[in-house]
Amino acid sequence: MDAPAAIGLASLIDHTLLRADATAAEVRRLCEEALEHRFKAVCVNPVHVGLVAEILAGSDVAACSVVGFPLGAVPPEDKAAEAAGAVRRGAAEIDMVIALGALKEGRHDAVRADVAAVRAACREQVLKVIIETCLLDDAQKRLACTLAAEAGADFVKTSTGFSTGGATVADVGLMRATVGDAVGVKASGGVRSLETARALVAAGATRLGTSSGVALVTAGVATRGY
Repeated sequence: MDAPAAIGLASLIDHTLLRADATAAEVRRLCEEALEHRFKAVCVNPVHVGLVAEILAGSDVAACSVVGFPLGAVPPEDKAAEAAGAVRRGAAEIDMVIALGALKEGRHDAVRADVAAVRAACREQVLKVIIETCLLDDAQKRLACTLAAEAGADFVKTSTGFSTGGATVADVGLMRATVGDAVGVKASGGVRSLETARALVAAGATRLGTSSGVALVTAGVATRGY
């Protein structure tokens, strides 16, 4: 992969560190890697987003915070408050977890309102909605994507990486077919190889959430193509 192609792959990557025991030193290193490789964003837990925003200030790499993570089982007003706090600390992007229980119960208005509450708290920021595909059947996946888009999501996202499965090519294709071109699709969870990244992008992913971004870009350079 030549330099322009390497930059193209890197520009899709949200460089991610969401472990509960992540340290400030690890977060600093994550940011340094993101700046070096020109990743799209650095995605961390809310406790670290202020540090990330400080380090990335003035660069093209966005600070991203998760909200209602990883279960989504948080009242809408609490998710909105968490999102607002992340924005105050400098988050340019928010990745929230959808209200999965309400979705499975068929409470469509509640799911839509949950996303809308966070959308209202981060009007100027990019909002990605995690639907946790591994816990849903295909009809529920389509419904989750539709409700998220109706509530103002900029992206729908496959997974937290903390449940029973991660991104699959089939799920990304289904999500892309559901939202069309108007909404982005982020594939996250288990994106550890260049082959997987290629397949997910071909299926319609416009972001890749991964802790293996450096390895992916390095592998891409070695094989001269992604």
